[in-house]
Amino acid sequence: MEKLTLLKQYFGHSGFRPGQEPLVDALLSGRDAMGVMPTGAGKSVCYQLPALLLPGLTLVLSPLISLMKDQVAALAQAGIPAAYINSSLDAEEYRAVYRQIRRGECKLLYIAPERLQAEGFRRLLEELPVSLVAVDEAHCVSQWGQDFRPSYLEIAELVRSLPVRPPVGAFTATATAAVRRDIETLLELRDPLRITTGFDRPNLFFEVVRARDKDQWLSRFLAERPGQSGIVYCATRKTVDSVTASLLAQGVPAARYHAGMEDQERRQSQEGFVYDQARVMVATNAFGMGIDKSNVSFVVHYNMPKDLESYYQEAGRAGRDGSPARCVLLYAAGDVRTAKFLIANSQEDQEGDPDRLRRDLIRLDRMVRYCKTGGCLRADLLDYFGEIHGGSCGNCGNCAGSFVERDITVEAQKILSAVARVEKRYAYGLGAAVIIKLLRGSRDKRVLQLGLDQLPTHGALKGMDQDRVQRYIDFLMEEGYLRSDGEEYPVLRLTARAGDVLFRGKQVLFRERAAEAAKTGPAGKTAPQAASQEADGSLLAALKALRFRLAQEAGVPAYVVFSNAALTDMAALRPLNMEEFLQVSGVGRVKAERYGEVFLKVIRDWRAGVEE
Repeated sequence: MEKLTLLKQYFGHSGFRPGQEPLVDALLSGRDAMGVMPTGAGKSVCYQLPALLLPGLTLVLSPLISLMKDQVAALAQAGIPAAYINSSLDAEEYRAVYRQIRRGECKLLYIAPERLQAEGFRRLLEELPVSLVAVDEAHCVSQWGQDFRPSYLEIAELVRSLPVRPPVGAFTATATAAVRRDIETLLELRDPLRITTGFDRPNLFFEVVRARDKDQWLSRFLAERPGQSGIVYCATRKTVDSVTASLLAQGVPAARYHAGMEDQERRQSQEGFVYDQARVMVATNAFGMGIDKSNVSFVVHYNMPKDLESYYQEAGRAGRDGSPARCVLLYAAGDVRTAKFLIANSQEDQEGDPDRLRRDLIRLDRMVRYCKTGGCLRADLLDYFGEIHGGSCGNCGNCAGSFVERDITVEAQKILSAVARVEKRYAYGLGAAVIIKLLRGSRDKRVLQLGLDQLPTHGALKGMDQDRVQRYIDFLMEEGYLRSDGEEYPVLRLTARAGDVLFRGKQVLFRERAAEAAKTGPAGKTAPQAASQEADGSLLAALKALRFRLAQEAGVPAYVVFSNAALTDMAALRPLNMEEFLQVSGVGRVKAERYGEVFLKVIRDWRAGVEE
C-alpha cells in the first residue's frame, strides 16, 4: 500500500511534516538514518510507517516503560498491531507477547536496551525476521548527552548479531554536534541519511523569571490557568515534596514523582497525571523522558537544571500537539550551588571521572548564561544547538517583555572598586557572596573577621537589595568587566576591560524588565493558532467531555483518543458527515470508524442548539 495512504489511514495526516518523508524513504530502501527533530515534530512516524510497509518485525529500543505503554496504547487506538516487553509484565503476559510475535501478529515490538542481555530474548530474535531497528532517545548512547545510559552501548552488538543486518534508524530531539557524532559512531550507523529539521518550537513561549518568593509566584501562575495541565520540575526530592504539599493545601490537584518514592506510588502519580486526575505533576528529572502526554500547557522549572539539553528536553514536554504553551524557568543564585552539589554527587557515583566532571561544569556554565542573558532566549537556545536563526524571535519573555535601559555606571564603578580593593588586600580573592555583603555594609561575623568593614567600599551600595547587587555583578561578568576564577570556590576578579569603567569614563547601561520580576510577566505573543482562533469554546468543551468519557471507557489517556490540536481543529471545522470528519487534522480512517459517529453527533447537537 502506498505510504501516503497509510499515513492518512493510520495517523490522520494528509502529508508529511518536514524531514519525515526522506527518513521514511531511507529506511524503506535499507539505508541507515539519523533524525534530529524537535519534540512534537513526529519522530515516531518515521519508523512506525516503515514498520507497516516492511515485511518483518520492527524492533524499537526505548528507554522507559511509560513510553512503551503510551506508544503501544496509541498504536492500538490507530489499529496498528504492537507490543512491548519489559519488567512490568508477569510470566503469562511475557508468554502471550512471545506467542503474538511468533504468529506474526505484531509489527512493532518495544523493548528497553537492558532487555538485550536476556538469553531468552536473544533466542527469540534468532527465529524472527527483523526488518528494522529503531533507536528512540538516541542521545542516551553518548556520554556527552544528559541522559547517558550504558545499556545503549549494547545496541550496536545486537544489530551485528542478527542473521541479516536491518537498517537502523536513530532519533532524538536534543543533540549537540558532539552528541550527533557519538550517536553515529557508537550505534555503528552505515552511511546514514542525516536529517536535522531544526530545534525551534515556535509554539513555546520561553521565559526566565527571578521571583523573590517562588511559591507565591507559582500559586499566582496556576490560578491564572484553571484547568490547564502542566509539569513543575524541581532539583531535589525535598523540594518536590514541599511544593506538592503546598499545592495540595491550596486545593490544586497535584501529584509528585521522584526516585525516592515506592514504585507503586510513582505509577499511581504518573497515571493520575496522564489520565488528567492530577492537573499538575511536581517532579525531579526522574519524570518525563518519553512521556507522550500531548495536552501539557506549561512547564515550570522551579529550579535551574544542570544543562541546556535537560532544560530544552524537559521544557519541550509542553505543547507536543502544537498548541501554544508556556515554559518558565524560575532562577535564583542558589540554584547554581544546588546544581554544583548534584554534579559533585553524581561524580561520586561515576567514580570521579575527571572528563565527565569537566563536561558537566562546562554545560552548567552555559545553562547559567541562558538564565542571565538579556537577549532573545530562543536565539540563545538555538545558538547552543548550532542552528542558524533570525535573531529576535518576538515570542519569549525577553523579546516580548517591556524593558527599560538604566545607566548603572556609578553602581558598576562601586562594584569594580570593591573587587579591586579586595584583590589588593587578599591575593586569593573572595567570592561574590562576600563582595555583596561588603557593598551592602553588612557587619556579620565573616565580614568583621576579614576586616572588610575597614575598606572604603564597605556600604557603598547600602540600601540596595541583595538580589539587585547580584544581578549587577552577573551583568558585569556577561559584559566582560569581571570574571570568575576557580571551580569549587569561585572568586571574583577584574578583567582588563574593568579599567574602561573605573578610569576612562566608559558608560554602563543595564537593560531590565520594567515590570517586577516576581510577577508572571507579559503574556507575550504566541505562535499562530490557526483553527484555535475560530474554535467555539462551548463546542470544544463538549468535545473534550466526550473524549474524557471515551478514554475512561477504553482505559487509555484522553490524548490517545484525540489530541487537543485535533479537537481544536474539529471545533473549528464543525464537520457534519464522515467525509468532512476525515478532513480534521489527526483523524485517520481507523479512528474515524471507531469514534466518528459519536463525535459527529455532539457536533450536530451543538449546531442544532446554536441555530434554534
